Amino acid sequence: MNAFIEIDGKKIGPDYEPYIIAEMSANHNGSIENAFKIMEMAKECGANAIKLQTYRPDTITMKSDNPEFMIKGGLWAGKTLYELYEDAHMPWDWHELLFAKAKEIGITIFSSPFDFTAVDLLESLGAPAYKIASFEAIDLPLIEYVAKTGKPMIISTGMANEEEILEAVETAKNAGCKELVVLHCVSGYPAPSEDYNLATIPDMANRFGVLTGLSDHTIENTTAITSVVLGACLIEKHVTLNRKGGGPDDSFSLEKRELMQLCRDSKIAWRALGKVNYERKESEKGNMIFRRSLYVVKDIAEGEELSHENVKSIRPGYGLAPKHYETVLGKKALCEIKAGVALSSEMFE
Repeated sequence: MNAFIEIDGKKIGPDYEPYIIAEMSANHNGSIENAFKIMEMAKECGANAIKLQTYRPDTITMKSDNPEFMIKGGLWAGKTLYELYEDAHMPWDWHELLFAKAKEIGITIFSSPFDFTAVDLLESLGAPAYKIASFEAIDLPLIEYVAKTGKPMIISTGMANEEEILEAVETAKNAGCKELVVLHCVSGYPAPSEDYNLATIPDMANRFGVLTGLSDHTIENTTAITSVVLGACLIEKHVTLNRKGGGPDDSFSLEKRELMQLCRDSKIAWRALGKVNYERKESEKGNMIFRRSLYVVKDIAEGEELSHENVKSIRPGYGLAPKHYETVLGKKALCEIKAGVALSSEMFE
């Protein structure tokens, strides 16, 4: 397993802050101005990258109202697949403008291609990486085609079983992909947090020998932030200008305040995880004085024995450690010791 991958000059791996991808998806709602605003919001919130989806309705399905092409439940019930993707797709002539906008505001941009022609378009624009969507994780020819670009690849695994994930990983690697992150994912829109079984993340890393991350479709940030502690080095969340905007993906996407929270709190979680460390921390050192230690609580004459009555374990912490208490009892004082003095080994025989 690589220690990290690198996208557009940014290292991604367990030893680096979590990489946050803001997924625009269909939340432009047919307006390139909305798309620009989403990009600006993602940059302002601290996301590392904005991600698009590159397909046309005729490259992802066909125009048919046969029963199997009808969506029967969920957010998009009553539409045909063609109608859904016609409404949701990112016009291809926008891509060059969006890539230029990303360069202008200083945010990384790449996309999920859904067929070979989408890869070709993205290659012509200099895409620095590719994301394979969960629904395409079984499209091994597409994975192979993307791998041959030599660019870093991210693969989501929603709905995929162990065998299918292994096939996707092996296909990518065998076709030349040297930088790969595999995302644990639940393809529900939205997905309940209890479906996520985040314990899968470290198992996935060990089982497939890959860097891991999370594609999160819950409607809050707790699941994503928790995943960082289990090894997720990359988090992808859908983002929107307005969750009530009426678009296909708006209702399960993060708004600005929530995206800002994710970018902030995922980094806090990563820093808190840190490394195994039993050393005294800098933030603790000033509080050492508030530990208990041995103090003289009643005047002791020279030659008098130290006893339960004249020596106690109390705060502050300037005297001998409390573990020496039983040892010092019965010792004779070498000098007069006043009450309120921290006991030290030079004071008794």
